[in-house]
Amino acid sequence: METLGALYSSAFPPAAKWGFKDIPDLKGKVVIVTGGNAGIAKVMCRELLNHNARLYIFCRSLPKAHEAIADLVKETGKNNVTAIQCDLADLPSVKRASQEFLGKERELYILFNSAGVMSVPLDLLTAQGYDLQFGTNVLGHFYLTQLLLPTLLATAQRHPGEVRVVTTSSSAQQGAPSGGIRYELLKDGPLRNKKATSDMEYYMSKWGNAVYAQELGRRYGSRGIFSASLDPGWIRTNLWQYQGFVGRLTTGWILADVDHGALTPLYAGTAPEAAKCKNGQFFVPWARPGRARSDTEGEEAGKKLWEWCEEQTRGMY
Repeated sequence: METLGALYSSAFPPAAKWGFKDIPDLKGKVVIVTGGNAGIAKVMCRELLNHNARLYIFCRSLPKAHEAIADLVKETGKNNVTAIQCDLADLPSVKRASQEFLGKERELYILFNSAGVMSVPLDLLTAQGYDLQFGTNVLGHFYLTQLLLPTLLATAQRHPGEVRVVTTSSSAQQGAPSGGIRYELLKDGPLRNKKATSDMEYYMSKWGNAVYAQELGRRYGSRGIFSASLDPGWIRTNLWQYQGFVGRLTTGWILADVDHGALTPLYAGTAPEAAKCKNGQFFVPWARPGRARSDTEGEEAGKKLWEWCEEQTRGMY
């Protein structure tokens, strides 16, 4: 019943009580959005610019990022936006992106871990041989956040209560297997090819996003970082491109537009009242506190995921 209720609430949420007009002035605040060239994240970038943020778009393709920036500048009249090439499916690329950003900025107020892939063919892998979905959605964002953590913490020390890390999960975390993640199926090999499915890998990655946000809050909340994860809702984006007939049916019937999809992450990242929630809070459509699957909240699950991610990135800092 927990799963069915969460899925129904995600597909058919109550009307929004918070909107883009409620975003506070972000003048002087440096913000990163991963995957900001398209979909929900592009709308987020539009509204962040409209509210005067100094924005960085981390994107796998620089030409696509520059094309998106041209659209955003034309639409908002604001040009305080910079593209940085970052392929979350390639850990050295993540490191180069963080170094480029840190060469330009001394502060970081909001990190939106928004990029993601869904339901890709199982044989697609990251550059280091991890499942493309888990490697991009969880491990790539973990590594990026770790590389930016000293700057986030320094900003939090100078500006208490103003630093947030917002990680996009989804209602798909409800579909993860018992225990959430089968770690033996995350890297290429005969067992993964025999036991895993594309949907399973995606569900595990979204469960992992919710767990990661909880653990980040536990570890660094006392030092000024507010961490959150969220379900943006069932939104009509290119994420559904691999879903075939089901995807076409769903996008034509159930899914909401990308403006609705941007509400919940922007609420988690900017609304003063959102930061009054418990650290690690999971937000649900549209722009309200909720809960992920109950087993995402366990300290042991958070510790295990964090240590696994540390092990995969050890020696790369």
